[in-house]
Amino acid sequence: MADETRSGGWTVGIDIGGTFTDVVAVGPEGLRHAKTPTTPGDPLAGLEKAIAAVDLDWPSIGSLIHGTTLVTNMLVEAKLARVALITTAGFEDVLHIARASRDDLYSLDRPPRLASLVPPELTFGITERMDFRGEVIEALSEAEIARAVAFVRATRPEAVAVSLLHAYANPEHEARLGAALREVLAYVSLSHEVSPEAREYERTASTALNAAVMPRASAYVDRLLASVPETTAISLFHSAGGVAMPAVLRSAPLALALSGPAAGAIATADVCRKLGIETGLAFDMGGTTTDVCLVAHGRAEIATNRKLGGRPVRQPMIAIETVGAGGGSLVRLGAGGLTIGPDSAGSDPGPASYGLGGTEPTITDANVLLGYLDPARRLGGAITVDPAKARQALEPIAGRLGRPAGEVALGVLDVANAVMARALRRVTVQRGVDLRGATLVAFGGAGPMHAVSLARQIGISHVLVPEFSSGFSAFGCIAAPPLMAKQKTIRLDSENFDAARLDRERAGIRSDLSAALMRSGVRPEAIRHAEQLLIRYVGQSVAVEVPVGPDADLATIGRSFREVHQRTYGYATDEPFQIESLRIEASAPGADVLSTRHGATGTALPEAVSVLPCIFGPGGAVATPRHGRETLPIDVPVAGPAVIEDAWSTVVLPPGATCRRDTAGHLHVEV
Repeated sequence: MADETRSGGWTVGIDIGGTFTDVVAVGPEGLRHAKTPTTPGDPLAGLEKAIAAVDLDWPSIGSLIHGTTLVTNMLVEAKLARVALITTAGFEDVLHIARASRDDLYSLDRPPRLASLVPPELTFGITERMDFRGEVIEALSEAEIARAVAFVRATRPEAVAVSLLHAYANPEHEARLGAALREVLAYVSLSHEVSPEAREYERTASTALNAAVMPRASAYVDRLLASVPETTAISLFHSAGGVAMPAVLRSAPLALALSGPAAGAIATADVCRKLGIETGLAFDMGGTTTDVCLVAHGRAEIATNRKLGGRPVRQPMIAIETVGAGGGSLVRLGAGGLTIGPDSAGSDPGPASYGLGGTEPTITDANVLLGYLDPARRLGGAITVDPAKARQALEPIAGRLGRPAGEVALGVLDVANAVMARALRRVTVQRGVDLRGATLVAFGGAGPMHAVSLARQIGISHVLVPEFSSGFSAFGCIAAPPLMAKQKTIRLDSENFDAARLDRERAGIRSDLSAALMRSGVRPEAIRHAEQLLIRYVGQSVAVEVPVGPDADLATIGRSFREVHQRTYGYATDEPFQIESLRIEASAPGADVLSTRHGATGTALPEAVSVLPCIFGPGGAVATPRHGRETLPIDVPVAGPAVIEDAWSTVVLPPGATCRRDTAGHLHVEV
């Protein structure tokens, strides 16, 4: 974090992905970066292995910022704790009724939705009642609290979720009940702390999901803190795009659900701001998945309604779309043709071309067969690829289709790009953004290989491959600001506007967020606040996000709301409106890691390291020069066909594309 580099001298960012772990270290001797295989069974061992990979140890590290897929994996794999739910009597079925809709309207052979996270025998209705204004209708008695505690003792869950009706408006009953439950159980999740908003189902589901990941996440945090010396300040990257101390996130581990992918989005936002890119698309293709996110005006888009592992989550988090198409994603031939993922070969055994025991074809094997990866190089000094093993893995599919293996490999890339194109359209076209004017920011181990062909497919003309693209998310961990965010339902009508209440709500949220950042070591004077109001016309279902200043009055709020509504929907009226929710972010400046770097000198392109055949289309193999990224002079164009390589990533330039390197080391590609 910005103010936490201690005597060790090195600041380290680590992003633990599904296949590889990326590490970046900035310190007295410059910058170091490496990539190591992820160890899913023991993430702490993987963390220490990554530190060793950059020749550091704990005493030399002053600050470590850590992104993790621990919570994401728990949700995807459904490895969740046994949870009890305590809710207002009469609302015990809220998780079972859900939204009374089907996940897939036309698949009648499947259950309409996932089963409730909490079974009926672990659900308890407690006698109490608040109205939507937070006024007590029926008080919570000590006898009822005692009954709830007795229920928890008898059923012995691993964690408890408490979601009382309208607790977002007045948390007094929940807070009393939570205090009593914490006397008998370590893991208690309270809805007014997790998601202080209206919409009972989403709030309760988020609270239960937070409880379900608490035991394992808290155990990992405890092990992490026990392993780190006091001389090292450690922070965790959270889903809203900032960093916080582990102790702050121990009671709200659901905030870590998009920890790793969010770091890449924040790094993209940082680069877009520095380069003046108005609309950027973060494209992070790793070994297991591809994550995409819209970055507008230097800010990654925030969403509050998401589904993770098929379950709703209502919390502020970076709006990332994830698809199961990474370099290690398995390729199969089904009745409808080629399919990609979502399962992956991972790092063990890895793609067939790695020669580590894998036999099933993957996207990486298709890239190897097309000649994009050089079999004479050791990726990261550790991994070599074998085109013969890649061909052997793809031959069964080629035989069934009656096509050459190289043609099948091109088809694999086309299908993979189509999957990723759909994800990019979901974060742009489906939200009213014309992606044709955007810049595709490609990173991750496999992103730069696919970026140009993907950009052509969706109509994007400019691709940016940032410096250290393979470990870019780890850079995001370091560059991200200390940040905490909170969103709360307030329901203020324009016709009966209560300015004093809005000020009170603002002050309360700011105080809570500032206190959390100060517990993370941030100086009070460094904290800045950004505010958004979620506003809708009376009778509308969906609110729009309206950025406002801290002293905005009703007239200013109304004018800003109408401007946003006009821009979003094409019209605006003078009808009454309602401020549904207030969202505030508290942050402090982050580190400036990707500062200006100087490339090789010269005005001419150096001679290619080698020339190898690559296949770009049905015309067959083309002699393709290969260049080392660090040897490229600044602003000297590289024309395709060409391949640009560094230790861990490969940039593929098909015929017709041109590339130049800037002073920061970024590659700009005109497709």
